[in-house]
Amino acid sequence: MARKGQADALAFFGATGDLAYKQIFPALQAMVKDGFLDVPVVGVAKAGWGIEQLRERARQSIEEHGGVDEAAFSRLLELLDYVDGDYGDLRTFTELREKLGSARNPLHYLAIPPSMFAEVAEQLKVSRCAEGARIVVEKPFGRNLQTAEHLNRTLHDVFPETSIYRIDHYLGKEATQNIEYVRFANTFLEPIWNRDYVASVQVTMAEAFGVKGRGRFYEEAGTIRDVIQNHMLQVVALLAQDAPVPHDEESGRDARASVLKAMRPLKPADCVRGQYDGYKDEDGVAPDSTVETYAAVRCHVDNWRWAGVPFTIRAGKDLPVTSTEVFVQLKRPPQRIFDAIKREEANYVRFRIGPDVAVAVGIRAKTSGDGMDGECVELRLVHETSKDLAPYTLLLHNAMIGERELFARQDSVEAAWRVVDDVLDDATPVHPYAPGTWGPIEADALLPRGQRWHDPLATEPHD
Repeated sequence: MARKGQADALAFFGATGDLAYKQIFPALQAMVKDGFLDVPVVGVAKAGWGIEQLRERARQSIEEHGGVDEAAFSRLLELLDYVDGDYGDLRTFTELREKLGSARNPLHYLAIPPSMFAEVAEQLKVSRCAEGARIVVEKPFGRNLQTAEHLNRTLHDVFPETSIYRIDHYLGKEATQNIEYVRFANTFLEPIWNRDYVASVQVTMAEAFGVKGRGRFYEEAGTIRDVIQNHMLQVVALLAQDAPVPHDEESGRDARASVLKAMRPLKPADCVRGQYDGYKDEDGVAPDSTVETYAAVRCHVDNWRWAGVPFTIRAGKDLPVTSTEVFVQLKRPPQRIFDAIKREEANYVRFRIGPDVAVAVGIRAKTSGDGMDGECVELRLVHETSKDLAPYTLLLHNAMIGERELFARQDSVEAAWRVVDDVLDDATPVHPYAPGTWGPIEADALLPRGQRWHDPLATEPHD
């Protein structure tokens, strides 16, 4: 018997797909192992498969992504069932309803392209699989503001907003949650976390590899849709939000939504796009493609706390390092008492989100010897990640028990699209850049005068 608020079955669509292989099967085994999952699990796909093939697919997936725990995996196989059929065929969903048995509050996870969301939602309704159910949908949630609004209306025809869970796996990362925790579990940051003391904020999401065989997907997405509209704007929202109200399950999402609603819509002058040399040679990429593999944007949060503070974001593929890092530059002291302090030598706070996790504070300290000369010193806390729940394990568990805090809400999704809507597609030119560099030099113009992009390589961990 499911606990109050807990889903009593899980159906996941796209069971034979790439996302299920890389993320969902490992997450399901972890949930079983940790005691989070003990209800029927039904995979749905059109592959001409039977249950034995799905079980073999599950084993291969888990062997490659984390390793098989025989006891947990054996229990997962006992829970696992399969429906093979077309999403446009009502018989597929009638069979699913039969497989769900006595479940009255199932969770439906759509690990399928967004173009199929509406059709599957309608079939769930007609087959009565949607009664008492929740639905989890993957990003990208729409392709722009208009399609996101349409998709929301379509889902709301079947499910209330409280039953819709929009996954952004960045919100499930321990490192991302640590930003909010460090800000509001300590007293030393809040007095300076505003326009009076913060000069600028930079967010870098760098990948030292190209599209890795995903050229066809990337041709339909590009960097702004793929990571800036969702992952990076959610990180900015966590950095800039006011404190949530304790014991109010919507307060955290209210706080993030407030930041996104206060963000000024980007104009072409606020955006620089780039494409690495060789991208057009990737499979599935058009020979005349203008899709960006790099984007840098300059954002402004027009509220009392952050008015006038520039937030610059850059994200791209085939850059010098794989790293995601936040760099909050503080203002220099108001008077020169000792040695001159250059802008880049002022105090800062740094959050490393990946691949390792760290929080660091940059301060100045006196150097040894005569005189009052100083140097920059970093105080660094490294976070042990070996016991962290993987994002999909945490998010699936939260969806199963009805915990919505780490999922994007309708107003936040639409507000984020409103920010980027005017710079999508070919609104700005795409500049070439060499693989292994930091992208097109034109992105430097987005920074305040005298500033440079923070280089995560300069803060790489050393043994």
